Amino acid sequence: MNIVISGSSRGIGRAIALRFLQNGHKVYGFDTGESSIDHPGYEHFLHDIRNDGFPEIPDADIIINNAGTFEEKDAIDVNLKGTIRFTEHFTKSSSLKSVLFIASASARNGSEFPYYAASKAGMVGYMKNTALNLAKRGVTVNSISPGGVITESNAHILESEELYEAVKAESLLGKWAEPEEIADLAYFMTVVNRSMTGEDILIDNGEMLKSNFIW
Repeated sequence: MNIVISGSSRGIGRAIALRFLQNGHKVYGFDTGESSIDHPGYEHFLHDIRNDGFPEIPDADIIINNAGTFEEKDAIDVNLKGTIRFTEHFTKSSSLKSVLFIASASARNGSEFPYYAASKAGMVGYMKNTALNLAKRGVTVNSISPGGVITESNAHILESEELYEAVKAESLLGKWAEPEEIADLAYFMTVVNRSMTGEDILIDNGEMLKSNFIW
């Protein structure tokens, strides 16, 4: 199948791209950074999803929206508006089977930064709208909302023993997820899954559930 993914040069996006490549799929990656994947089945496009003029590619079977930023000044334009632009362009594909959005636990609990949390919550709302619109074509549309993930964008926490121990202590399982875990779930939700649509799946090591019961 042809997989189209935004934000494929590092972190979760790169892990997802590699997961599909390992299973014999053709992957078309979009990023503002250079490619970090060397594989005959991978084609890279330097493109900012805030801009139109997407290159022509063969019909997409699966669309994965992963591109995003923590920068408050760009969060709405990239995480929400750019994601909508990317999705609306590639969902025209006649062979489309599934669409997936990489949102954030912040979409549920409002944590982190105002525009970032709002952009991810908006993404989940847009995911549901897309699920409604594409249901008549038999297309599944879902999102994944990760909590803490071990990626380059969280380097300032990972490189500080004090900060890393503090954030791990906020989860039930006492750890953060690896990008490959998100990739495995992404593969399941787009390739294996055929009946779940319009759902946001939280993967946060139990951080949102954690509570201190006092009696």
